[in-house]
Amino acid sequence: MVIRTIEWRSGSVRIIDQTKLPARLEHLYIRDIGSLWRAIKELKVRGAPALGAAAALGVYLGIRNAKINDHAGLMAALNKVSRYIAGSRPTARNLFWGLERMKSRAAGCKGMPAAKVKKVLLREALKIIDEDKQSCRRIGDYGQGLIKDKARILTICNAGALATIDYGTALGVIYSARAKGKRLKVYSLETRPLLQGARLSAWELKKQGVDVTIVCDSMAAILMQQGMVDLVIAGADRIAANGDAANKIGTLGLAVLARYHRIPFYIAAPASTFDLSIHSGDDILIEERDPREVSTLLFRKEIAPKGVRVFNPAFDVTPNGLVSAIITDEGLIRPPYSKGIAAMIGR
Repeated sequence: MVIRTIEWRSGSVRIIDQTKLPARLEHLYIRDIGSLWRAIKELKVRGAPALGAAAALGVYLGIRNAKINDHAGLMAALNKVSRYIAGSRPTARNLFWGLERMKSRAAGCKGMPAAKVKKVLLREALKIIDEDKQSCRRIGDYGQGLIKDKARILTICNAGALATIDYGTALGVIYSARAKGKRLKVYSLETRPLLQGARLSAWELKKQGVDVTIVCDSMAAILMQQGMVDLVIAGADRIAANGDAANKIGTLGLAVLARYHRIPFYIAAPASTFDLSIHSGDDILIEERDPREVSTLLFRKEIAPKGVRVFNPAFDVTPNGLVSAIITDEGLIRPPYSKGIAAMIGR
């Protein structure tokens, strides 16, 4: 099954509404920037690479009907739209990367009529989508060499087709290994509080015919202790210049467990997820989300006393010392990360 997370269809951004999965596969057709902002904020579309594409298409949605007379006016409108989209979610690097790329492309169009620049920007957004498809396949190709036949793999959250355009980063490595004929067993952590592992990863892995078992987040330790895990693969939302990686909350604990049990822990992410402007994970802004994500079950059933305080960071940061290797679309990066990232990503 080919899963198209986000695409341009008949003047609209078509996305899979991921809040409806796994009960039903439903598409949304987004025609205005406000609806796109809400779709990002409410996690109808999510995953770092997918957010890069969403941001780029959002820029086009925001300016396509704007009355613009000159290049300066276009850049002013584009900057305003970009600031608005940037306010949706603060942690995922790809969202900002997509905005920066669109602004850079527009800046190079000085002297062109505004109508033509708008067309250029749409083509640039579609190019980002096409590039992500190839990027994820390269990640899969580089990463599958780390996986042996009959490997048992533990993963967290969703870093698959639903988090990218149609293939995945962490799960893309799994798909590529299967394509090579390797027999695999995948354990998908449920990933509280919004259950992206149980709802999304398990859904797409099952659709792709992968042997997948859902486990509670608190069961990772016993899986490792009993020798049921050979390696861990996670995605990333932002990676600092030294290799510290922000990912879905719980990833840090998983990396600590893997180190204790001497199990390889890998991060899979494209070059666009690296933020070379920050030295370490200490500089990554962590999004804190709606307390109801924790105090209810998917906003439907209260599971905590009314009025109790809730701490709900969406991400944590795994220090580079706990990462065995970073799998990128440019190749594998191993310690020392500062040197490897500068050489491979910095270029």
